Amino acid sequence: MKLVHCSLVVAWILLTGCGKPSKEPESVTLMLNWYPEAEHGGYYAALVHGYYKEAGLDVTIIPGGPNAPVVQQAARGAIDFGVTNADRIVLARAQDAKIKALFAPLSNSPRCLLVHSDSGIEKFEQLQNVTMMMSREHAWAQFLINKLPLKGVEIVPNSASLAPFLANPRAAKQGYIISEPFVAKKEGADVRSLLVADFGFNPYTSVLMTSDAMIKQRPELVQRVIDASRRGWEKYLAEPAETNLRIHELNPEMELEVLEFGVRAMKEHCIDADSLGRMTSERWSTLVSQLVDLKMLDPGIIDPESLFLAD
Repeated sequence: MKLVHCSLVVAWILLTGCGKPSKEPESVTLMLNWYPEAEHGGYYAALVHGYYKEAGLDVTIIPGGPNAPVVQQAARGAIDFGVTNADRIVLARAQDAKIKALFAPLSNSPRCLLVHSDSGIEKFEQLQNVTMMMSREHAWAQFLINKLPLKGVEIVPNSASLAPFLANPRAAKQGYIISEPFVAKKEGADVRSLLVADFGFNPYTSVLMTSDAMIKQRPELVQRVIDASRRGWEKYLAEPAETNLRIHELNPEMELEVLEFGVRAMKEHCIDADSLGRMTSERWSTLVSQLVDLKMLDPGIIDPESLFLAD
């Protein structure tokens, strides 16, 4: 009887596949456009809380930095996925980089200009007789230069340090609403943030993207990455603490209190929880038109529908 019983068990294992090792998760690389910060929080949350793993993915997140070649790496298949901003996707595609946006957690750009509260500057049109610390080459900077009179304004290169801004009461400095305002206040400055999105230039930010080839050849993998990333962003916005610890470990300069401030600022200014990650043709069309107006893009060469993967 024991032999018969053992034979039945073996047969059941062979028929059902029970006892076989589980399928190994697929290795996936995801490259950031900057060092780990709050604007990448949802992607790290998907890693920290196991959502990528549950989707059968072994995701390695590669930190970026100044001039990180995210778009180029994704276009040539050196990485599987990347994170960048929408205007860079448009400009790269115009240079024949075959990439597409997949998921846009920050529907409103966190880009801002910091000014001192006692400067009396409350809107962009009042930026006169100031030293503006910003990088001219960016599309958002060119938008401001083209749309504002900037009477008496001296534009100087941006510095990573806040010290020059803090020392000059008639200065304006580029930043992100989710970090620099907090750091400036911590240094004792009373500052006001002017959101570039409110002035009309509002590209999707921290956009998950990949190559056209990946979408064509591995659509199921792409969808798993999108779905797990969306879960990560939902978790990060609701319960960021554990993920913030991980981001701080990876980027010690990003203090926990700055990350906590960043999540609150994103929820207030940058994220539409009801349409988290979703994109529209209208927004992409507007961005393309603006880049054409700025002469950063030739007219008629980009179809907005080619820039993103619709739901």
